[in-house]
Amino acid sequence: MSVIEIEGDAPLKGRVTAAGSKNGALLLMAAAILADGPLTLSNVPDVRDVRTLAELLRQLGLRVSAKQPGVYEFEVEDESRREATYDLVSEMRASVCVLGPLVARRGSALVARPGGCRIGPRPIDIHLRGLRALGAVVEEKEGKVIVGPSHLKGCEMDLAGPHGPTVTGTGNVMCAAALAEGRTILHNAAAEPEIQDLAYLLNDMGARISGIGASTLVIDGVPSLHGAQREVIPDRIEAGTFMIAAAITGGDVLLEKVSWEHMGATVETLRRIGVSVERELFGCRVTVPGGPDARLTAADIVTAPYPGPATDVQAPFSALLCLAAGQSRVTDTIFPDRFTHVDELNRLGANIRMLDAGRALIEGVDHLSGAPVHAPDLRACAALILAGLAAQGVTRIFDPEHIDRGYDRIEEKLTALGARIRRTET
Repeated sequence: MSVIEIEGDAPLKGRVTAAGSKNGALLLMAAAILADGPLTLSNVPDVRDVRTLAELLRQLGLRVSAKQPGVYEFEVEDESRREATYDLVSEMRASVCVLGPLVARRGSALVARPGGCRIGPRPIDIHLRGLRALGAVVEEKEGKVIVGPSHLKGCEMDLAGPHGPTVTGTGNVMCAAALAEGRTILHNAAAEPEIQDLAYLLNDMGARISGIGASTLVIDGVPSLHGAQREVIPDRIEAGTFMIAAAITGGDVLLEKVSWEHMGATVETLRRIGVSVERELFGCRVTVPGGPDARLTAADIVTAPYPGPATDVQAPFSALLCLAAGQSRVTDTIFPDRFTHVDELNRLGANIRMLDAGRALIEGVDHLSGAPVHAPDLRACAALILAGLAAQGVTRIFDPEHIDRGYDRIEEKLTALGARIRRTET
């Protein structure tokens, strides 16, 4: 069993580079299934989810080559394979992003229902509804999604769900529609940067997608798509996590290679609670006026589809607000059950109370104290690391392997900023 050990109460200082987007890279990798020719991606993060999807693509008949660190080439070698098996799909929910490309390119697919972090129900009904609207014959049984031989035809559909647009669902339907016959119009499509980047890649491959960045996408199907090259956008969730790390420790961090235009909600929230965030030529600088002894101000946060505050930074922001003066309310409208970090933060001395499903009340405290805690999922683990950086004494995080799914060398990067953090085996 591994343990992350943090000796806290040390301000972070220096510079750090944001990795490529984990969520974005997964969508682009799955699109390789559609291509007649090689797809080359650069700035791919070295995280476990990327390695899992790379192995799944190999299982589906693609050649996956690591040309150099962060650069991968994908090329279809065997189009007869259509099954994404449970052993890999169960490791992460994003594996379902191969469904749309498989149906579009190979006409049928068999994909195990996805797994991943346990943050509440995350049905794929919108994915399947979209594929059915395009003409796919979809059946669910024995824990699998089975799509029979299908001839896809464009149509007009609404992708709205109970908690807003679906990012992976939009990606699946968009990939399928790219090779469908005729025009497809998607209403209430996700507009996240990762979806925009997928649309740009598909257009680079010969697709005809317009309305990129808006909630309505128009896709004119084409007979085939060719290979392409693209650089993965910076990871806005990792960037936000490091910005919060600077804030929670009262540090001074220059974050490089950040897409400033993607960070609006995070920047606005940090500034609202008293953090200075200034745009730099190739990134941004995060400082706390008054330094480590300054007290930030409480604030209310409500997660929302892009460009609103991202659900993936809800847990890190909750850790930060534990030390803010006053009372904060945090509401997650995307994943109301995504509060597995609350009990563990309270073990460190936080004062958080769940009001009801999806809403937490945080009473700011003067300090946190190190203690043993358990990391239940990816973003909860990030929140616990942040809390440990600010806590007095030593924090030991058990089962921290979740962090490797979405953060590229996080301990190494934090150490370079002056954090006293290490991973040990017990």
